Amino acid sequence: MDIKDIQNLIKFVAKSGASEVKLEMDDLKITIKTGSEGGDTTIVHQAPSSHIPQQVIAAPALETPAAPAASQESAAPAAASENAKYITIKSPIIGTFYRKPAPDKPLFVEVGQTIGEGDVLCVIEAMKLFNEIESEVSGKIVKVLVDDSSPVEFDQPLFLVDPS
Repeated sequence: MDIKDIQNLIKFVAKSGASEVKLEMDDLKITIKTGSEGGDTTIVHQAPSSHIPQQVIAAPALETPAAPAASQESAAPAAASENAKYITIKSPIIGTFYRKPAPDKPLFVEVGQTIGEGDVLCVIEAMKLFNEIESEVSGKIVKVLVDDSSPVEFDQPLFLVDPS
C-alpha cells in the first residue's frame, strides 16, 4: 500500500463519518481516528520483518482558532435563531467547491432561485473527479455559504434553503 492509497483511505473514512477504522494486512497496520478533538490522525505501522521504518502520517487538522472563536460565540446565538428556519445543505465530501460547471457557463443556482429535489446545486472536485451535488430538498436558495473555487471539508455547510 503506497502513500496515495493511504490518503484515499483517509478521505474515504472522513466521508463515511466513522470515528475509528483499523485495517490490518500482512505487513501493515493502519488506524484512522476522526473526531472534533483536532482533526484526523492516521498511524501506520510496518511489520518488524520489513526494512521500511514506521511511518506516522497526520491528516490536516480542522481549524480551531481560539481567539476568533470567542468573538464568534456572541454573534452565533443571533445568527443561529435567524437561520433555524432554514435547511442547511452540507458537503458530502472533501474537495474544491465550484458554483459553475465550467468557467464560461452560468451558475448552477443563485440566491433567490427556487430549487427542487434532484436539482444540481454545485460540483465538488475531489481527486480530479467532479461530483455533482444535488438537492435533497425543495425550496428557495437563501444564502450561499462558500465562495466559488474554495476548498470545503466533509459536512461543511454550503447553502441555506428556505423550504416554505
